[in-house]
Amino acid sequence: MSIRDPQPPVFPVSAVILAGGRATRMGGDDKGWVPLAGRPLIEHVLERLRPQVDEVLINANRSQTRYGALAPVVGDDNADFLGPLAGMRAGLSAAHQDWVLFVPCDGPGLPADLMARFRAALAEQPEAELVVAHDGSHLQPVVALLHKSLLPSLQQALAEGERKTGAWFARHRMAVVSFADQPDAFINLNSPSELADYEARLLGTREQQAGGEHA
Repeated sequence: MSIRDPQPPVFPVSAVILAGGRATRMGGDDKGWVPLAGRPLIEHVLERLRPQVDEVLINANRSQTRYGALAPVVGDDNADFLGPLAGMRAGLSAAHQDWVLFVPCDGPGLPADLMARFRAALAEQPEAELVVAHDGSHLQPVVALLHKSLLPSLQQALAEGERKTGAWFARHRMAVVSFADQPDAFINLNSPSELADYEARLLGTREQQAGGEHA
């Protein structure tokens, strides 16, 4: 960013990790607790997230006591697993800050500069009501920064039966941020095979780094 560019606004941010899904492709296992390289996925996400935000909440509809040992937990107030929009509604209702960052519990490669880039986007588009990540090919609607003023609109959309995150986003002023330079940042580990492939690459990278340090 040059000195002529707008400076990223400074404001506190709450974050909500979305862990409230059914995880049917993972055999119904609670995805946040699926192990990756010896640690639960939720711990990898927390490690990436905590340095970037002021508050962390976990949206979960099961294993709530277990998640509660890591961060405050908010449920969907609905037993029907209505999807990410229901988790976003719960998160916007519970968060203490006006801006709320949402990320999935199965995204261990979240960018370390996620909020820095989102802040820069808001500096360039201060009228935006939400900021969404893009991986260079597709929008990543569950990696998004929402303003709490969107809560009434979200409640109305859910009452109308809307379940598609992108469709609701399209109703509002949205800034899109490209992370095409970080192709692994938004890999969602939706199946045991995807998890195994990612773990093999992760461990291989660590071995290469360790080899370089001892060379």
